[in-house]
Amino acid sequence: MAKLTGGEALVLALAAHGVETLFGLPGVQNDYFYNALYDFNTGVNAARPTGGIRLIHTRHEQGAGYMALGYALSTGRAGVYNVVPGPGMLNTSAALATAYACNAPVLCLTGQIRSDQIGRGFGMLHELPDQLALLRGLTKWAERIRHPAQAPALVAEAWRQMATGRPRPVALEVPLDVLAARAEVDPAAPDLPVLSPPVDLEAVEDAARLLVEATHPLIFVGGGAQDAADEVLALAELLQAPVIATYNGRGVVDSRHYLSHTMPAGHRLWPKADVVLGVGTRLLQPLMNWGVDDRLKVIRIDVDPEEMGRIVPPTIGLVGRSRPLLAALLAAVEKMVGTRPSRQEEMAALRAAVEADFARLQPQMAFLAAIREALPDDGFFVEEMTQVGYVARFALPIYRPRTYVSTGYQGTLGWGFATGLGVKAAHPDRAVLTVSGDGGFLFTASELATAVQHRLATVNVVFNDGAYGNVRRMQKTQYGNRIIATDLHNPDFVKLAEAFGAQGLRAETPDELPAAIRQGLATVDRPTVIEVPVGEMPSPWSLSFAPRVRPVSQSSP
Repeated sequence: MAKLTGGEALVLALAAHGVETLFGLPGVQNDYFYNALYDFNTGVNAARPTGGIRLIHTRHEQGAGYMALGYALSTGRAGVYNVVPGPGMLNTSAALATAYACNAPVLCLTGQIRSDQIGRGFGMLHELPDQLALLRGLTKWAERIRHPAQAPALVAEAWRQMATGRPRPVALEVPLDVLAARAEVDPAAPDLPVLSPPVDLEAVEDAARLLVEATHPLIFVGGGAQDAADEVLALAELLQAPVIATYNGRGVVDSRHYLSHTMPAGHRLWPKADVVLGVGTRLLQPLMNWGVDDRLKVIRIDVDPEEMGRIVPPTIGLVGRSRPLLAALLAAVEKMVGTRPSRQEEMAALRAAVEADFARLQPQMAFLAAIREALPDDGFFVEEMTQVGYVARFALPIYRPRTYVSTGYQGTLGWGFATGLGVKAAHPDRAVLTVSGDGGFLFTASELATAVQHRLATVNVVFNDGAYGNVRRMQKTQYGNRIIATDLHNPDFVKLAEAFGAQGLRAETPDELPAAIRQGLATVDRPTVIEVPVGEMPSPWSLSFAPRVRPVSQSSP
């Protein structure tokens, strides 16, 4: 066994789990961790041309948390960040809450005050009454490393927690004295088994029979289906079942496929649906808002057994990972189903009807068309809480899994720009485009300095209406024009970008936007900010939150 500091043991444990990129902001409680990271990186550069663990240091802790989240959502792998305790950790809490909502594997690695001072109320720098309790309230699992020898085992447990069952954020806190202490440590990563529920073949056969006998089957996909795209499409084509993508399910099936639709189309199909298969989705809107009656049979595939009891218990619940369950379901359906006539003409008519509804949302639709024209098929689109972002959830065509990056139900204003930097760090050779409003962009605009320094060349479109536009419109239309706290004073965003060393552009109209985006994508050594001046836009919420279309029954929520 080697004599290692806690910081050295921690760095070796991260490297043993394949961590190549770390987002962080150093501080006194983490000094021994960063010293160890420096020694590790400089010591391996000769042997490993990629150079150890890449450190992207940010200008605010929230930026580190969001970047780790973008890394995780776009790859499915763990995104790791490190910050000081107390205010540093708390500054990342919105990122942890969003990771929890989106089932993202994010590791929060935070410092802590000295072990003998924790919980004693001395008023030490960055002290909280109970930081570990706060972390446990924001994550799936959190623990404290109390001795350098524990680092390999607890890091391995963090990875096991992220890989077992529902992927969600986890956290480790390490007191300053533990990072500094030197002790005998076995640096080998323990081999902890990742447990997966066995496939219930009998339940799979029952589910296959229901689907084959259905006259109007529907498939809904969420974030849990992102790694099972081939199986989803094969099953949909066998059954000629439309696939409805939730926000986090965008891209599971290419938008250009005739069976691929979004939630407004799903709402139109819901009244006649007799069997619905939900894959890796809560089915929140359909089950809670669109109506459930006794004619509807629901099959759910979810890795979290607790999901089966929420809202409406399914007719058949299949607990496990989407890909192996869908593979088994596909094999069972193939044995039962005959050749079915194509629904391509019917689906084309449905798409045309839905797109006619979308067309009234102008200029949002025109801007989205401009973005889609310029963004490569495999480019990433990071949404924000802004008018164009809201409409993109159901109207922007998405072609590849994991290329639509969303906050899901959390609706985290201000996350988009920094999250996009994490996506770019994970995919340096692919296009990454974010959309923001003027209000949301300024939440993390200081990370332009990080993007320039680390050459994270994202393209960032800022729609500037001089307001928190969504709230302002509601104040006008729903609250008697009581306009309060929603008008904004903004900088010149082009000059702001240039002041940081980024490229600043302006597009006055949708027609000007594709050329500006292409100019940004061609600039590979620094980020680009494109300011788009806009006015008030029409509300998208009637399409986003559609009414009940099935009668109420005793089984309805």
